[in-house]
Amino acid sequence: MRFRAALLSALIGIVLVCQIIALSHTEERMIEITGIAVPSMSSFDRVMTELMAKFNVPGGALAVAKDGRLVLAHGYGLADVDVKQLVQPDSLFRIASISKPVTAAAILKLIEEGRLDLDAKAFLVLSNLKPETDVDVDPRIWNITVRQLLQHSGGWDRNRRFDPMFMPREAAAAVGAPAPASCETVIRYMFTQPLDFDPGTRFAYSNFGYCVLGRVIEEVTGQSYEEYVKTQLLKPIGITDMRIGHSLIEDRAENEVRYYDFSGVPPFQSVFTNEIVPWPYGGFYLEAMDSHGGWIGSAVNLVRFAVSVDGQRPPSILRPETVQVMTSRPAPPLWAGESYWYGMGWYVRPIHENVANWWHAGSLPGTSALLVRTYHGLAWAALFNCRPEYPREYDLISELDNSLWLAESEVKVWPTHDLFASGPSYAMQATEVAVRTTSSTRTVTIETLMIGGVGAGVAALIIAFRLRRRAN
Repeated sequence: MRFRAALLSALIGIVLVCQIIALSHTEERMIEITGIAVPSMSSFDRVMTELMAKFNVPGGALAVAKDGRLVLAHGYGLADVDVKQLVQPDSLFRIASISKPVTAAAILKLIEEGRLDLDAKAFLVLSNLKPETDVDVDPRIWNITVRQLLQHSGGWDRNRRFDPMFMPREAAAAVGAPAPASCETVIRYMFTQPLDFDPGTRFAYSNFGYCVLGRVIEEVTGQSYEEYVKTQLLKPIGITDMRIGHSLIEDRAENEVRYYDFSGVPPFQSVFTNEIVPWPYGGFYLEAMDSHGGWIGSAVNLVRFAVSVDGQRPPSILRPETVQVMTSRPAPPLWAGESYWYGMGWYVRPIHENVANWWHAGSLPGTSALLVRTYHGLAWAALFNCRPEYPREYDLISELDNSLWLAESEVKVWPTHDLFASGPSYAMQATEVAVRTTSSTRTVTIETLMIGGVGAGVAALIIAFRLRRRAN
C-alpha cells in the first residue's frame, strides 16, 4: 500500500511541458489548468487549451471517465476574468441542452415505476394547464405523446417559425400574463399557435417539447421539476450541487463561472426590464428553460451522470431494458435510412452489435457544452463559459468533438485511479509549476517537470500553459 501511495504521489507530481512552435505572427496568452496532473492524458489538455486560444474562450472544464472511474478532471483558464479567478474542476457551468438527457432520464424513471406511459397524451396529462375557452386550438396537440416529445417529433419546427422559449416577453404579452413568461405561460401561448407538422411524422428539434416534459414530471410527481430530479435522480448517484441556474449575474450560484459573449455582440434588452444588458445576463429567461436547458453543473457531474444512467458506475439510474428503449431507433418515418438518430434525450450512433456512442451538445449565449458516452467504456464532458459568434459556435463544438476523439486515441496507458473516490480533493491547488507552450502550428515537444512539495496521497496542481496563437 505504501508503494502504491508513493507511486500515485509521484505520478501526480509530474507536469507535462508542451512546446508548440508557431511560425507566424503571434500573441501571448496564459491558460492555467487546475486539477491533478495526468501525464498519460496530456493530449486532452492540449485539445482544450488550443481550442480556447483559437476561439478566444476565457474558461473551460473537462472531465473524463473510463469504465465508470473518473480519470481526469481539469479546469482551464478563467472563471471570472475581472478578478482573475481560475476555473476549478468542480466549477459550475450552465449546461444548456445537456439538460435534455437529464429530463429524459427523469421521464423514463417514471415510466419504470408505472406512474406514466410513453404513449400517454402529454397535454391530457397536464390537467392544470388548459387553453382559454375562446382559443382556437390545433386539435392535433391533444394527440402528442410523451414518446414524441422525447424524440422531438411533437409537431413544432423552430426553423419554420420561432422558438417560444426565447420569446418570454412576447409570449407573456400575447396571453396577458406577467413577463417574463413562465413555463406555464409559454404553454398557454403555444395553445394559440398551430402545429407545423403532424405529430410523429418527422424530427424537428424542440426546446418547447422538453419544456412540456418538465411540466408532465411536475403533474405526475406533485413536486417541482427541479426538486424531483435532484432528489430522485441526482442525489442517489452522488450529485448534490447541480441545480437550475438563474438569469441574472447577481443570482449567480456559489462556485459558478461568469459567462461571456463574443466580441462585438450587439446589446440586448433585458427580458425583465427595459434596460440594455449583456446577452448572457438577462437576454433570455433561464429559469423557464429548466427542463430543456436550465441546469448548471460541473463537468464531473455530467460524466458521473453519463456513467450512472445504465449502471456502468452503480447505482444505475435506469434498468437495462429502459436504457434499451432510451437509445433505440425511433419508429419510421423518423431517421429512416440514417446511420444515427435521436433516441430519448441522446443522439445515438450504433457501432456494432448492442453498443453505441451517445452524445448531446449544449449552446446558449455565454455557454458551449458537449457530453459524450462512448461505445467502449469512456465518457467525457467539456464546458466553456463563452459561445463564439455564429456560425463559429458550431465550429467550436465540431472541432471539440473531433479533437477529443483524437485525444482519446493518443492515450497509450489509461490511469487506474478513480478521482470520484477522492471527493473534492481533485479540485485543490498546489502553488509551484512551470510550463511553456505556444500554439498555432502543431509542432509539439514534450518534456516532464517534477513539482516539489506535492506530498503523499492525492495532491493537486495548477499547470500554466503559455499559448501563442496567430494574431487576427
